[in-house]
Amino acid sequence: MIRSLYSGIGGMKNFQTKLDVIGNNIANVNTFGYKKGRATFNDLVSQQMAGASTATGERGGTNPMQVGLGGGTSSIDTISTQGSLQSTGRDLDIAISGDGYFVVADGDANYYTRAGNFYLDEAGTLVNADGLRVQGVGDSFTGDIDGGDLEDLTILAGSIDPDSGATLESFNISQSGEINGVYSDGETRVLGQIAMANFSNPGGLSKVGNNTYELSNNSGPAELGSSGTGGRGGMVGSALEMSNVDLSEEFAEMIVSQRGFQANTRMITTSDEILQELVNLKR
Repeated sequence: MIRSLYSGIGGMKNFQTKLDVIGNNIANVNTFGYKKGRATFNDLVSQQMAGASTATGERGGTNPMQVGLGGGTSSIDTISTQGSLQSTGRDLDIAISGDGYFVVADGDANYYTRAGNFYLDEAGTLVNADGLRVQGVGDSFTGDIDGGDLEDLTILAGSIDPDSGATLESFNISQSGEINGVYSDGETRVLGQIAMANFSNPGGLSKVGNNTYELSNNSGPAELGSSGTGGRGGMVGSALEMSNVDLSEEFAEMIVSQRGFQANTRMITTSDEILQELVNLKR
């Protein structure tokens, strides 16, 4: 009798956790680059009432008799499926099509993000919405990014090329992450290249808020490189990746969780009623 009470309490806690995850998904349905979460459950230890027996020459074997002691939360996963791409027409909006993350720095600490809504600060440094500096390699770099030291990227409108004396008039970002500057002499020169990172276990990254992730003990190290290489996806300029939350799926899961929560509360109520009957046997 008491076992069913505690099983019901555990079930209520599990479905409350699932509802918390669903609520967070719905709250971030329009968050750029957001990856939805998913709660999974497992059964807890079972109490052994009778063990299994082996077959004999006169009688067959019997299965064990066990009573489960409820369920628990097994994991809260990050589902890293691709979100839809939305064209914005803005030069500093970049989406990732495929695997990989942008690298942004806060001092000496590196973080990783799928949100590509970038901006230029007063010094012409490429930053995200929170002022974290987008990492890559400068115009003096040649070849593919090989995981070496990264640096801040700078785009100064009106800057003068020291070799030709031409003035920077505009820029664009290619699928490889190269920032191409168009100068007044009609020439196009590479100003830098945006770096990307991928991981052996992206689901192991820790969410730290503001659309960013950091390394964890189970994510593996960041493998840095350019887009389109080493399993990293390509960059799409003038576009942003939307959240991968499916509202219809979330509402369906919300209904399932609500009914599961109600069923567990009914289990507690029923157990209480039976206990009340036992108490009333002695009047």
